[in-house]
Amino acid sequence: MKYVVMLLITLLFVSCCRICGPDTEPPAVPRGVISITGDERVYLQWYPNSEKDLAGYNVYRGYSAVGYFDLIETVSTEYFVDYYVTNGVTYYYAVSAFDEAGNESDLSPDLVYDTPRPEGTDMLRNYITDPNESGFDFSMESVIHYDDSHTDIYYEYDTTYGVHYMNCADDSTDIQDFGYTDDLDDINYAPEQGWSYLGWVELIVGHGYIVWTRDDHFAKFRIIELGNGWCKFDWAYQVDKGNRELALPPGEKLNQLKNNKKEGGKND
Repeated sequence: MKYVVMLLITLLFVSCCRICGPDTEPPAVPRGVISITGDERVYLQWYPNSEKDLAGYNVYRGYSAVGYFDLIETVSTEYFVDYYVTNGVTYYYAVSAFDEAGNESDLSPDLVYDTPRPEGTDMLRNYITDPNESGFDFSMESVIHYDDSHTDIYYEYDTTYGVHYMNCADDSTDIQDFGYTDDLDDINYAPEQGWSYLGWVELIVGHGYIVWTRDDHFAKFRIIELGNGWCKFDWAYQVDKGNRELALPPGEKLNQLKNNKKEGGKND
């Protein structure tokens, strides 16, 4: 009987060791990583992991699709904003998941890269009455004379019919009406077709427009207000030459995060 009891105790001990042994199983690799281009920032989002012992995610960044990636942040959410970027520089991202035992997954396989681009809000006036305040240069982020050699587009107001126009500065610049948009980021990509053969577009409040500059850069703007001889618009410029990406469709979490940014300032 004594030996039977000892055998049972031994079996229980071995079973307990097997059940309570160290956790060496890492979480699944994060899936669906995407980026959204911002002005001196890049928004990242991915599908959440479902492990019960999930502790968080590590975000890595590099300067090429292959090679070494630096760990730049550890987060507990399935989204992240990288504020430590420079407009015009391309960054590559990968995400891993880790659990409470410290087990870390492999890096996400998605090829995710982004080039932050400048954006802003400006006002132009009729080139006939205010020539120095009617032109816009996206690369300089500046309002300039409509006939300046750096001008990409310039504003015109028809006083007879009360119609507003945006003109291309030369024949090597193209423009098109994207249609009504709720937000500037609704314009996410510059198409190859649909450019105005006239070299100008009529401006409508709430409409978005895409510009293809003479030096092969893409920009977008959205009309906020129109007045008697002036227009106010939001704009963004892709500094990466030939890159048609102007924004990726944001997810709900990123929309919320971007709204928080507008209301509360930069998150540390």
